Amino acid sequence: MEDIDLIAKLGFGAYRFSISWSRIFPDGLGTKVNDEGITFYNNIINALLDRGIQPYVTLYHWDLPLHLHESMAGWLNKQIIEYFALYADACFASFGDRVKNWITINEPLQTAINGYDVAVFAPGRSENSQIEPYLAAHHQILAHAKAFSLYQRKYKDKQGGQVGLVVDCEWAEANSNKIEDKSAAARRLDFQIGWFLHPLYYGEYPEVMRERLGDQLPTFSEEDKKILFNALHFIGLNHYTSRFISHVRECTGENYYYKVQEMERIVEWEGGEAIGEKAASEWLYVVPWGLRKILNYVSQKYATPIFVTENGMDDEDNDNLPLHEMLDDKLRVRYFKGYLASVAQAIKDGADVRGYFAWSLLDNFEWAQGYTKRFGLVYVDYKNGLNRHPKSSAYWFSRFLKGGENEGKEE
Repeated sequence: MEDIDLIAKLGFGAYRFSISWSRIFPDGLGTKVNDEGITFYNNIINALLDRGIQPYVTLYHWDLPLHLHESMAGWLNKQIIEYFALYADACFASFGDRVKNWITINEPLQTAINGYDVAVFAPGRSENSQIEPYLAAHHQILAHAKAFSLYQRKYKDKQGGQVGLVVDCEWAEANSNKIEDKSAAARRLDFQIGWFLHPLYYGEYPEVMRERLGDQLPTFSEEDKKILFNALHFIGLNHYTSRFISHVRECTGENYYYKVQEMERIVEWEGGEAIGEKAASEWLYVVPWGLRKILNYVSQKYATPIFVTENGMDDEDNDNLPLHEMLDDKLRVRYFKGYLASVAQAIKDGADVRGYFAWSLLDNFEWAQGYTKRFGLVYVDYKNGLNRHPKSSAYWFSRFLKGGENEGKEE
């Protein structure tokens, strides 16, 4: 509750959080609702609304009930589509009178590739990386569509909410004007977001994926296509960074997903200068212009309202630095200024952007990186009672949201 007070105090009008499937159905099967879980989320939702903060709720952010993995191989089994629909139904029924913005699945790409190819996320599989990631993705797409269809049929008229899917994407900028590099950059975008959005608009995977993966890529039945068509009210876009892309025939040392794309991701301009300032995570460079480009790309290609559902950067956890230095996060302030300016430019370009969420409110558990990376606007003191300390970026956002200074022009 103190955190929700803090959200209100900083001036944010919306808060995006995830429901854990296991907290609603501990076995994942939808047989018996866990009332304590329902109460827990009711308390959060009501507290947000009491303070004038709109809840944006994600149903699945990579935490599959263990029983579903152990008993039926989780996302590799087509049955999971039905179980996900039962879970979504329970959430719509329990919370949909107050929650009007739903996200079915967060970053299905990461579940598929990091879970079933690179193996750094649960369930940590890499034994069959030519088949399993594409099967896991296929079932997530259909699970999303099934939940959307259920909402439309059963809840839309009564509750009046909207349902979207969150995809993640680095912007892919061709490394040169060569046709091979431009094709590689286009291919990269299709393998990131086309993979998940194309089926919802065209009933098929992108042509380049079908060509390169052949029989390894599952197909949609005619019945599937009916449920897939236009099965979303909005696109959620998680974006952090960008890369230059060049065509290569041989990708050395990469996992299968990258090899099949025949491209290299480059983090330097031609002269050797970094593409942007580097954050703590090895993959994260500060490249504000990439957000404008990806928003325009998605807007032009799919013509659906967009929410930027995650955007932010991390600092390294450092016990040796005094607290006041950890709190003075100048690079994060520069990051948000640059990226928000990019959002404003994309809106002027014609992109239908409806909202923006900073990642994240608090320093948190970053999956494979644990607590070593800090993305929060608010510092969490892990050694002293989890005390919260707003960073400079939190105060900057607070002024920005309250229309104080002309923040975008400062630097």
